[in-house]
Amino acid sequence: MKLPFAARLLAVAMLSAASAVLPLSAAHAADKPKVALVMKSLANEFFLTMEDGAKDYQKAHSADFDLISNGIKDETDTAAQIAIVNQMIVQKVDALVIAPADSKAMVAVIDKAMKAGIKVVNIDNQLDAGVLKTKGIEVPFVGPDNRKGAKLVGDYLAKQLKAGDEVGVIEGVSTTTNAQQRSAGFKDAMDAAGMKIVSTQSGDWEIDKGNKVAAAMLTQYPNIKALLAGNDSMAVGAVSAVRAAGKAGKVQVVGYDNINAIKPMLKDGRVLATADQYAAKQAVFGIEAALKMVKGEDTGAVNGVIQTPVELVTKQ
Repeated sequence: MKLPFAARLLAVAMLSAASAVLPLSAAHAADKPKVALVMKSLANEFFLTMEDGAKDYQKAHSADFDLISNGIKDETDTAAQIAIVNQMIVQKVDALVIAPADSKAMVAVIDKAMKAGIKVVNIDNQLDAGVLKTKGIEVPFVGPDNRKGAKLVGDYLAKQLKAGDEVGVIEGVSTTTNAQQRSAGFKDAMDAAGMKIVSTQSGDWEIDKGNKVAAAMLTQYPNIKALLAGNDSMAVGAVSAVRAAGKAGKVQVVGYDNINAIKPMLKDGRVLATADQYAAKQAVFGIEAALKMVKGEDTGAVNGVIQTPVELVTKQ
C-alpha cells in the first residue's frame, strides 16, 4: 500500500532523526575515558584493598569511565610492570594511574606513555624527581607524606622506650621513594628521642623477607628493643621472628599501612602501632585526578603533589 505524501514525509523525517541519534550515542560511548590502574604486588593486601576500592568507585561511576586494573606478582618485578604499561600504551588507554615498583626505572616507560598522549598520575610511591627532570616531564603525585606518617608511628613508639635503646629498621624496596621516606621518618623520631638505630635492612615489602631480616637483627643485636617495619607485611614477618626468638613482649614492633591482617595484632599488643594511608581511597584519589587531566581541568596539585591523609593507628 502506498502511503499518502504527508505520511511518507513523516516517515522519512523519523528515520532521519533515528539515524542522527545512533551515531551520537556511539560517539558518546567512544568518548568515555579508559583508565588503567597499574599497581605493585597483588600478593600484598594493601594493593588488593586499593584495587577493590577502585573497582567499587568505577561501578558507582560506570557512565563516566572504564577501568582496567593490573598488578605484578611481587614488589620487585619492575620488568613485569614495564610490560604492563607497554600493553596499556598498545590498548590506547586515556589515562594511567600507577604505583611504580621502582622510582627511577619506571620513568622511561612512563615518558613513552605520555608521548603517546596518555595522561599519567603517580600514586603510592613517588617517582624520582631527578630522573623526571632529565626526561623533561612532570607527573603529578597523589599520596600521603610518608615521612610524616612514619614519624607519627616512630614518635608513638619512642614513648614506650628510653633514650639509648637499640632499634632496627626494616625498610621496603630500597630504590623506592616511599621506602626511603618512611625510613627517614622513623629516623627523625628515633633521633629526636635519643634512640640508637643499630641496623637498617631491606625486607622488600614482603612477609617472608621481613621475617628473615628481623630474625637476623635479633640474633646480631640481642639488645634490640624495637623493630620499625616500613609496611605491615614486613611487620607481620617481624612479629613471627620476635615470637620465634622468645622475645614476645620484650621487643616492640611497629608497621605502616593498617591492613586487615595487622588489626588483631594491634588489639593484642603484638604490634604497637601503624599508619593508615587509606588504601581503599588512594587509587580513587588518583583516578579522580586522572579524569580531571583527561578533561583538561585543574587537578589542584601544589608543586606537583596532591596530598592525601595519613594517620596514626594504635590499639583498637
